[in-house]
Amino acid sequence: MASSYLSPGVYMEEVSSGSRPIEAAGTAVAAFVGFAEKGPLNQPMLVTNWTQFTQNFGGFIAGSYLAHSVYGYFANGGGSAYVVRVGSETVAEAPVLRGEFPAAEDGRTAFAVRALPAIAGGQPITVEVAPSAEPSEDTFTLIVKRGGAVVEAMEGLTVRRGPSNVATAVKQQSKLIEVEETRGSRVATMPRQGVEVTLAVAANTPAVRVEPDVYVGNSADRTGFAGLEAIDEITMLSVPDLMSARDRGLLDDEGVRAVQDAMITHCELMRDRVAILDTPAGLNAQQVKSWRAEANYDSKYAALYWPWIKVMDPLSGAPAFVPPSGHMAGIWARNDSTRGVHKAPANEVVRGAIALELNLTKGEHDQLNPDGVNCIRSFPGQGIRVWGARTLSSDPEWRYLNVRRLFNYVEKSILQGTNWVVFEPNDPKRRVWRDGALFGQTPAQAFFVKCDAENNPPENRDAGMLVVEIGVAPVKPAEFVIFRLSQFADGAGLEE
Repeated sequence: MASSYLSPGVYMEEVSSGSRPIEAAGTAVAAFVGFAEKGPLNQPMLVTNWTQFTQNFGGFIAGSYLAHSVYGYFANGGGSAYVVRVGSETVAEAPVLRGEFPAAEDGRTAFAVRALPAIAGGQPITVEVAPSAEPSEDTFTLIVKRGGAVVEAMEGLTVRRGPSNVATAVKQQSKLIEVEETRGSRVATMPRQGVEVTLAVAANTPAVRVEPDVYVGNSADRTGFAGLEAIDEITMLSVPDLMSARDRGLLDDEGVRAVQDAMITHCELMRDRVAILDTPAGLNAQQVKSWRAEANYDSKYAALYWPWIKVMDPLSGAPAFVPPSGHMAGIWARNDSTRGVHKAPANEVVRGAIALELNLTKGEHDQLNPDGVNCIRSFPGQGIRVWGARTLSSDPEWRYLNVRRLFNYVEKSILQGTNWVVFEPNDPKRRVWRDGALFGQTPAQAFFVKCDAENNPPENRDAGMLVVEIGVAPVKPAEFVIFRLSQFADGAGLEE
């Protein structure tokens, strides 16, 4: 360098400090797999906001939870996501749920009602013909129930022409059902009062199935979520339309568990992402416990959430229940941004949730939490909150979700930040530096890095191997906060 200084003056040189800091890897990039209105099939596409999703994949459609989940993801703080549209060019039509009411005078059918196409899944719908509030021979009331609870009551209906005609009134007032008018004729026969029917699929409806491979795909062909192996940024995986296919009878419980097993296998293979699993709709606490036991998942790369949440469905203009995985992915992202990946993504408000499919009791929660079911609770004055942060692992070391995700973050950061070490001289000057949110009041208590002659003997160096041992003390969440209260005499002293 001295030979280049030929004339007097001031020269500036950049000299490396020798240390190479490790940049933090991203922790909040979700992947969604499901049915969409339009867009490329089996091609992961990056979207960073709701507008981009609608431009590429369309809006809300009947028989799909994908749009609801992505919308909930962004509403709860999600920043970017990869979306994979699976299936065919058109989403398979849901089976029609209908029921017939007998006429008051004979055994003929007075009229039939059917569930609206947007009302899929959840608890069964029943419709009852009841007397009007003001007794009359030519008027009646239709009572619509879901899961045994009355959700709609339309009074003063008649078969005469006019605004009170049963078909006209139901079309204007109901968000769940419609009156079926066939052969161009209107309803003209009074139904028999006191009859209640459950809307069900007709016996002659052809069976339609969605195979698990539609979701799973193949990594070689870049289809399904197996095609996501080529994208390193992803840290969360959600397949909300797994439950929409089950709700519509296109996939049975064994198929659901097969896909969820494949999701877990994918995440364990990649070792840098966690699967967010949903339970089926319409389950109570005991049924969820049985579902968990029957599925028998055991993985530190998966988390299960229940119950479903009620959101406003723009398609039908009425509230609808959706699986929580998309909203939970958004909460994970929001938690990582505001607090850090080391903080458990729990005790966070679920934005966009109107209510829960079931408000569970503390006793029911006591039974589900040890099984790794992360419950969503509604607290008076505090909103609807996530009240669990566990993985589905039986290993106590990996019980908490934030510990698993913290290690994913540390491992990926080290992997991305130390590639420069490969093929460097293997001598004592090589070092790997580490920093993070760990337990301990001093760095020595928080982590250690061991790279010396003990774990790198001459035979390892001759083989071209460099072994670096890193130990970290992750922060565990305060899942059980206990206050011990006691009485003490006036004037007595207390020591902490």
